[in-house]
Amino acid sequence: MRLRKKHWAIPEMEQNPYIFFEPEEYKGKWKNVFGNENSIALEIGSGKGSFIMQMSKREPNTNFIGIEMETNAFVYAARKLADEECFNARGISINAEKVEEIFDKDEVERIYINFCNPWPKKRHHKRRLTHTRFLEKYKNILKKGSEIILKTDDRPFFEDSIEYFKEAGFELLVCTFDMKLEDYPENIVTEYESKWRSRNIPICHLVAKYK
Repeated sequence: MRLRKKHWAIPEMEQNPYIFFEPEEYKGKWKNVFGNENSIALEIGSGKGSFIMQMSKREPNTNFIGIEMETNAFVYAARKLADEECFNARGISINAEKVEEIFDKDEVERIYINFCNPWPKKRHHKRRLTHTRFLEKYKNILKKGSEIILKTDDRPFFEDSIEYFKEAGFELLVCTFDMKLEDYPENIVTEYESKWRSRNIPICHLVAKYK
């Protein structure tokens, strides 16, 4: 069921200094926004912001930027970043299609994609955030040697994603169809991940390196 649009979400986020609605003007200048030379990690599809908020606290010497176009969810991420005073995290309310307009070449050093829409119908596969069409975009903003980290509960989507990464010339460093928490103590369990694990649905996980 589609959620009713929260008409107050955008006005609220526009008053939040952690959220950017016109990020194109900062292309190539994101380190100026953070006021340091630390590396930039990007989460595409930040939802309600639990992951990026926790990562920013875990890695204070990394700058985190979350992208989310669904304002119904992102307004809660915006609140988290402000309430927790996440000095090294920012949010962008925009479609991931525009990443090349937002970031310059070599500006990003890590990308996280957590439980994104698997777009199961074949005619929609090009909308997948791991499709080769998107991977080519990411390659234009990533430094060589950077990594993309993917987690999903959807095995068919994951299997297709493996092929997308190979086709785009990425090297798979990690690839598992059943991510055991005891093997990944550093893993942050998101809201979606907790939901699927409670139903005994295996979590698929990969780390792909941009060579």
